[in-house]
Amino acid sequence: MNFTAPALFASVLPESFHLVGWLGLVFLGWRWLMTGDWRRLADPQRLNLFLGATVVVLALWQIRSGVKPGLSFHLYGIAALALMFGFWRATFAGVLILLANAVFGRGSWGALGVDTLLTAALPAAVSWGVFRLLERYLPDHFFIYVLGNGFLGAVLSVVAIGLATTALMALGGVYPLDYLLSYYTPYAMLISWGEAFTTGMAVTVMAVYRPAWLESFDDARYIQNK
Repeated sequence: MNFTAPALFASVLPESFHLVGWLGLVFLGWRWLMTGDWRRLADPQRLNLFLGATVVVLALWQIRSGVKPGLSFHLYGIAALALMFGFWRATFAGVLILLANAVFGRGSWGALGVDTLLTAALPAAVSWGVFRLLERYLPDHFFIYVLGNGFLGAVLSVVAIGLATTALMALGGVYPLDYLLSYYTPYAMLISWGEAFTTGMAVTVMAVYRPAWLESFDDARYIQNK
């Protein structure tokens, strides 16, 4: 493993991909402003929690390895952020993390849009989608919440990143598909289990000791009325 590989996936993609990424980032920013979700950060306690969680995930992103430029492996923490703050603020936290990486020379300014879609919006959407599905179709139970969201949601969010990265790298002609399927995709799938363990443990601890930190969790709903 090479611990000096470029920070994020999209930095080696063609310029046309970067343009699409920036358009997607602008659209996400516009939608976030329209939803009014940003107003929740006006509460000093929520803002402090949001910034603290973002810094923790930023530190997590610095521990990574890679096999080739643009193909790196690390834990993401976006699934946990989605359960704490919802899709929009989890994605915004990902943007802040990517900006910090770019400032410190560990990310690409030009690829910021694609990196946001790939490593922030996509896993946040998958995690939040799993939460909504479980909330709608399964009983309200503590272990369903923890195992379904903390573990399964985290696994699927990283699997989605791995598959999307494989597809983009192949479509962009950066690496041959057979190389990606042999040397990147299987390991991207494996790291999803590490993500599941860390996210699952973090969500369990917060649900037990700090349930107010999880906006998706209601202790009266999942615990007290059982």
